[in-house]
Amino acid sequence: MTPTQKKIVVTLGFCGLVSAADNWFVSPALPAIAQTLAIAPAAATIILTAYLTPYGLLQPVCGAIGDAVGRVRLLCIIVAGLAASTVLCAAAPTLEALVMARIVTGCFAAGIISVNQSLVGSVVSEEDRQGAVGLLMGVTFTGQGLSAGLGGLICDLVGWRAAFICFGVLGAAAWLGVRRLRYLDETDGAGTVDAPGDGVSAAGAGAAGSAEREPFRPTAFLRHAAQIFFGPGRAIYFVAFTTGIIFLGVYGFMGTFLAERCGLSSTQAGLLMMFYGLACLAGGSISGRIGEARGQRGVIAVGEASGVIATALLATSTIAGSWMPALPAAACLGLGYILIQPTLVSFSMDIDPSHTGLCTGLIGLGVFAGGGIGSSLGSIAIAGGGYLALWTIAGVALVAQAIAGAGLLPRK
Repeated sequence: MTPTQKKIVVTLGFCGLVSAADNWFVSPALPAIAQTLAIAPAAATIILTAYLTPYGLLQPVCGAIGDAVGRVRLLCIIVAGLAASTVLCAAAPTLEALVMARIVTGCFAAGIISVNQSLVGSVVSEEDRQGAVGLLMGVTFTGQGLSAGLGGLICDLVGWRAAFICFGVLGAAAWLGVRRLRYLDETDGAGTVDAPGDGVSAAGAGAAGSAEREPFRPTAFLRHAAQIFFGPGRAIYFVAFTTGIIFLGVYGFMGTFLAERCGLSSTQAGLLMMFYGLACLAGGSISGRIGEARGQRGVIAVGEASGVIATALLATSTIAGSWMPALPAAACLGLGYILIQPTLVSFSMDIDPSHTGLCTGLIGLGVFAGGGIGSSLGSIAIAGGGYLALWTIAGVALVAQAIAGAGLLPRK
């Protein structure tokens, strides 16, 4: 990638970082939120579901709208809404009010990932796409891990309400960055930006980009989305759904696990969970090289193996009552997720290159709606057999996903 392309990817990655951080700093803060609102920590996990469910369900809608009206234009609106609604969460007096505020926040944040992914796909060459999307998602989900440490620290020092305000301010900073990329709506869908040898510049392809856009029609959207989701690429979306259930479901309970079973404070649990984000950044930067050596299916296989190792380490941590195995578990979980999710996105862009926003949004639907369902299923597993049952079920499910995916995913 050229310096211009890298700047675009990093700017968009920061927007994604804020959207991921906005949800996942809540995980180590759940015990503090539960105490303030006088509810059980396990009941407080509905806050995660309240954000993740609309975040996943609306991603294909936002992706399709971005294809129709301009991706950067849509990003400016939804990032501003994300910042404002996150600050609103700080004022919630009850669990019900906080859940409603998180639903609104999730609705605004829904399009950030899918629109970012399709925009990156339109400004880099196909050869650079795997690495560019990997870098984008690596930066994005670095926020998931780093926010756990930062959020936990803020919660311990000044409370969880102040943490929401801080992440709202980060959202405002992301909005300022997106506004500087408004020229990309002129090249959106028209080719790469400053790519070697292609001759397409930020200023020279505006008419083509605008002419190729189709207006957003709900009935046509639903029909087209169903054709893509249940068409030849359906195995890609199935793996995205199970990845969300397993990886995000497991990650969502790590904060409460570290507090309840390992006796860590919000700050300590958050700092440990930062290794998830660091592994995401490292994995995003090397996913392209793994793909060159092993192919895209090989990247997913490495990610699934890393996830299995994470669940085994968490089971060890549960049995020993020690936080130490949970530290490499967080890193393995982050590495596994960041190798799988961007690769599925890269697969999806080939399903319908003229509607990449919709295709990548359906990946988000699978992953993040799966994450919301995973949070609910995780609560049931913990109620029935404790944390050890949750980690065991997740590990077995990952093995099953790896076996199914080996036979169903495209051979690339």
